[in-house]
Amino acid sequence: MSAFDQAKHEVERARFLGDVRDLLAILRRQPNELLPFEWVRHLAPDGEFQRGLQTIEVDHIIGSVDRYREFDRHYLPKERHLDERWIGVRSAQLQGKELPPIQVYKVGDLYFVKDGNHRVSVARRQGQKYIDAYVIELHVAVPPEEDDTLKDLIIKGEYAQFLKATNLDRTVPGHRAIRFTTPGRYERLLEHIRTRQYFLDRKPERAGLPPVTFEEAAESWYHRLYARIVENIEKHDVMTRFPGRTEADLYLWIMDHRYFLTQKYGHDVGSEEATIDFGANHAPPAYKRLGQRMRLMLRGRLHPTM
Repeated sequence: MSAFDQAKHEVERARFLGDVRDLLAILRRQPNELLPFEWVRHLAPDGEFQRGLQTIEVDHIIGSVDRYREFDRHYLPKERHLDERWIGVRSAQLQGKELPPIQVYKVGDLYFVKDGNHRVSVARRQGQKYIDAYVIELHVAVPPEEDDTLKDLIIKGEYAQFLKATNLDRTVPGHRAIRFTTPGRYERLLEHIRTRQYFLDRKPERAGLPPVTFEEAAESWYHRLYARIVENIEKHDVMTRFPGRTEADLYLWIMDHRYFLTQKYGHDVGSEEATIDFGANHAPPAYKRLGQRMRLMLRGRLHPTM
């Protein structure tokens, strides 16, 4: 069989496998598309650096600048009219010709192809582990992950803006990641910090002292409010009753519940009592939790904190 005929046979097999993966993705309700590089803007990159020629891992390539509709998430080709280019690359490879390096953007530990999508597709299909690439690195405060959706990137971008506003990475190094499952929640945290700032400023012992800065309020909020509720969530095993949710999700709900109980009983019930009562009275029924876990497992999104 000639190199051309072998390459033609391989691209047909690759497209067939792509169709199978599309069907499995539909059944599992999982995305099977490459991530568009345009989505990276939601992560609010704040620096671009030329890293030159490097050897990168093929499996860490998750997106493309302008060809994201032409390949699936495993870089299998989707369009028949693109076979000619794929066959040309594979034929050259079979004939022992040296292929030029690709060009990529690096975001966190993952890559988006700027030039060389067909070379990546052929490499993935052959089980190639590494490929040479000219790398442009974008700096982001919260890096993407391989199975991220657009919603995930939007949330991570909001998280990056939250970290920039609070400076928590500097004032509380190594702090627990504060992740939500729904966009628009970090503004609520900023409101909590502003409230914390207001009350700290009005403590009698601060008379004559400079006003509390927003950074100081954020640090105090983290240690005195957020971290305490997270500790109580772990202590009383509340997390397992809310599959698919995060500590940050529960923090906001428990803080609202604490306010409700305080109004009900006429005194501050404290974070621990609010956590226990919320877990006992507002967790989904056992059968719903089981269904949620099964759906998360099918989507590959079930991890210990869920």
